[in-house]
Amino acid sequence: MQAAWVLCKHNRPFTESEVFKECMVTVLEELAPDKSMDRIIAAVKQIPLSTSTAARRVHVLAEHVQQVVIDGIKEAKYISLAIDESTDNTDISQLCVFVRFFDGKDFREELLALRPLEDNTTADIIFGKLEDFFKSHGLSFDKINLIVTDGAPAMIGKNKGLVSRIKTVAPKTNALHCIIHQSVLCAKLSGELKEVMERTMKIINHIRGTSSTQHRLFRKFVLESEASHDDLLLHNDVRWLSKGKALERFVELSAQVVEFLKQSKAKAAADHLRTMQDSEYMSNVAFLTDIFSHLNALNVQLQGKEKSVVDLVEKLDAFGNKLDLFNADLLSGRLLHFSTLKKVGQSHVTDRMKKFITQLKDNFSSRFDDFLIPRDVIGFVRDPFSINPSGEFSTNSVKMMPLDEAAIQSELAEIQAAGDLKAALRGAENLGVFWLSCPEEYGTLKTLAMYVLTMFGSTYTCEAAFSKMNNIKTHERNRLSHQSLEDSLRISLTAAKPDVKKLVSEGKCNFSH
Repeated sequence: MQAAWVLCKHNRPFTESEVFKECMVTVLEELAPDKSMDRIIAAVKQIPLSTSTAARRVHVLAEHVQQVVIDGIKEAKYISLAIDESTDNTDISQLCVFVRFFDGKDFREELLALRPLEDNTTADIIFGKLEDFFKSHGLSFDKINLIVTDGAPAMIGKNKGLVSRIKTVAPKTNALHCIIHQSVLCAKLSGELKEVMERTMKIINHIRGTSSTQHRLFRKFVLESEASHDDLLLHNDVRWLSKGKALERFVELSAQVVEFLKQSKAKAAADHLRTMQDSEYMSNVAFLTDIFSHLNALNVQLQGKEKSVVDLVEKLDAFGNKLDLFNADLLSGRLLHFSTLKKVGQSHVTDRMKKFITQLKDNFSSRFDDFLIPRDVIGFVRDPFSINPSGEFSTNSVKMMPLDEAAIQSELAEIQAAGDLKAALRGAENLGVFWLSCPEEYGTLKTLAMYVLTMFGSTYTCEAAFSKMNNIKTHERNRLSHQSLEDSLRISLTAAKPDVKKLVSEGKCNFSH
């Protein structure tokens, strides 16, 4: 049982269980050549570690972990969900659902479910999968205080999106559509900017994908020119903003690309060369490079575990303000925030660029359409010492959840006079640590803060899970069942520890082969 857990934690296939046993026997034989460990070696050889046995043990362990999570959810007052969808290595769309809740001691983020979407990925199908899971495990949608999605149409449609469907059974649920996936951003590209992106990717693919010989010659040419990089980057439509990295590298190696295309006799190379010698085209490439760079920086800020919704809202609000700066920067022609475009020249700033910034600002604003938590409540969780006790904060708080408004005002006045707590906030590792350590005399404020801190800060957990998923379901393991994939992923991601002794005592790991 422990061996199956260790292998699964490292994303290893079930077939390696026998190898695991062979390694144990070999090590024991080397440690005791005098035959003193023969009884132990014989016992190890008798341990059933076949592929099918390993798969069944992993399922038992995964069920155990899932039940621990389900029990924690049932005990929790509130939960939040992070929901995303991506394709695995066999092109099957997978719905990933993570849950965040307070277990009485700490905030936990765990995989709730991984479900295949073998047909259309519509909101009805996604909701049906989620509803079936909740019903089968006796869970209530009413506990959900926030759903964080990637902003795809199936998630956010005003009338038929997943969020709308959930709101029909849990009207008080908030929603945030937080991460700018590449597909969302590229959907905003139109006309000339869309064509620029497509032409750039064609040039990159021409050099890297036409033939291995051409790619090798290009790398040799770049190395001989002592450029800052040795190759162009291919993009990946699934991963966050990979085109941004590809664009950045393309611009940095543009001189080498031009010279290489000049030496090529292919007709396509001549066409690509004319494209790159077009100054307006290169200015648009530079603009897109700068924009993707800013968005990529935002995504990096939102990555990582233990990011609360407070972090998310603050970062998205800040980026919305930055977009106003970017627009003013383009209008002024100073290009303080467009270093790549500045190298090309301000004469190439176009109305299309300004329009795109405006569209992007609208896109960010729309991500808060279903998020009804007032900004002063978000600000309170970050810094309760800066909120006016007699202002609108207490009124906004009781509209959000059933609390005693008088207690909110009174406790806020008291906590703001507590110098030791001010020092504790400054020294706390994160907001969760501060509020968990806050004395119970501020119970009403603590309840409010814990409600907000239960909310997910991003869909990063889903994104990280998809990376693990593809490490588990490789091309070599493309026949892995949906159940085994979910089991393996659950164990790989969980922070929980299995109660192996209990499982053994219940006879749940006794398989004959």
